[in-house]
Amino acid sequence: MSLPVRLVCRPETTPGFRLAALAPRVAGPDPQGLAAARAEIRRPDSGVVLLDQVLFDHLSAEDRRRLGRRPLPIVVPIPPPAWRSATEAAEAYVLELLRQVIGYRVRLK
Repeated sequence: MSLPVRLVCRPETTPGFRLAALAPRVAGPDPQGLAAARAEIRRPDSGVVLLDQVLFDHLSAEDRRRLGRRPLPIVVPIPPPAWRSATEAAEAYVLELLRQVIGYRVRLK
């Protein structure tokens, strides 16, 4: 028996998952989004549910207890991305270029 992997995530992370050939169900931490997450978790044909950490954190204690008592689905919280600011990304890029040219790390001030 083969059970599918399902994904529930926030709108800002769906493009990356679509690039990885996953079909995410988009949901936010509002009541409607949490209802969508609960619906995916309760589907009898789910093997693994990848759930955005923000959504997982908003699940009730009863929902989490229920998940702990059942063997399937396996719910895996996915941490949110750590977005870098444009300044940090630019500095990291320049530092990497300098490291390649000079051969060692330098510190920008």
